[in-house]
Amino acid sequence: MTETATPGRVVDFTREPILRMVPQPADMNGNGDIFGGWVLAQMDIAGGTVASRAALGRVATVAITAMTFVQPIKVGDLVSIYGEVRKVGNTSVTVWLETVVERRLDPTPIRVTEGTFVFVAIDQNGKPRSVPK
Repeated sequence: MTETATPGRVVDFTREPILRMVPQPADMNGNGDIFGGWVLAQMDIAGGTVASRAALGRVATVAITAMTFVQPIKVGDLVSIYGEVRKVGNTSVTVWLETVVERRLDPTPIRVTEGTFVFVAIDQNGKPRSVPK
């Protein structure tokens, strides 16, 4: 299935998510929605998975260069995070991530966040290392 989520951009929701979870009441803010920090943490985990595969080893987050919150996440939503490598530098890997939810009783995918995360490849001592080509 595809959905036009932003003007001029078609998103393919048939791909496999990197991470999938259901937020719980403990993840909720005072407004009854899920904390933005919770979403960022899940995206960082998913992005680190993608980046470490590209770097063939350990990585560390060094920047979030873009982040957009489009819609709230609710308790009980099925949250899926998708991502892809957008750029590989000498020591860095840039990963674009998209968070999509399916509401509890509605399987229609809804984009709720997207962001660009930058990771640096690190060695066992935590020092930057080259990303294998």
